[in-house]
Amino acid sequence: MNKTAISAAFVIGTVIAGLLVGYITLPGEWYAGLAKPPFNPPNWIFGPVWTVLYILIGRVGARAYFRRVEHPNLLNLWIALLILNLLWSPAFFGLHQMVLALAIIILLLLGIIAFIAIARKRDPVSAGLFVPYLIWVAFATLLNASLLYLN
Repeated sequence: MNKTAISAAFVIGTVIAGLLVGYITLPGEWYAGLAKPPFNPPNWIFGPVWTVLYILIGRVGARAYFRRVEHPNLLNLWIALLILNLLWSPAFFGLHQMVLALAIIILLLLGIIAFIAIARKRDPVSAGLFVPYLIWVAFATLLNASLLYLN
């Protein structure tokens, strides 16, 4: 399999996994009934934002895959981050466990920071591609914490 096909598989696979988890755990009546902070974005924004982020995450995953011999820790960390990312929606929307979801997203946030710090020297492009992910997850962490506090 050539580099383009591998890159496409990472991006498409990541987008499909993210959208599938999002679809299975759509916000329902429980979420609609929660008290929300004034900075809570409208529900329609999450799909487009996460789609773009999953494209970036998939691209970074492919880059980590291609560098796995020289920097195996980047690929391992990327896999761990994707797993944490995919666990958050079932914990929050599926199980209604805001404390568990907050723990997951804090680990995710710390992991993204670690990934950027490690990749900055070894793969600055991947570090840069993860900055929007970091910003959104930091915002989502604040949102999760605010929802927990208000409810």
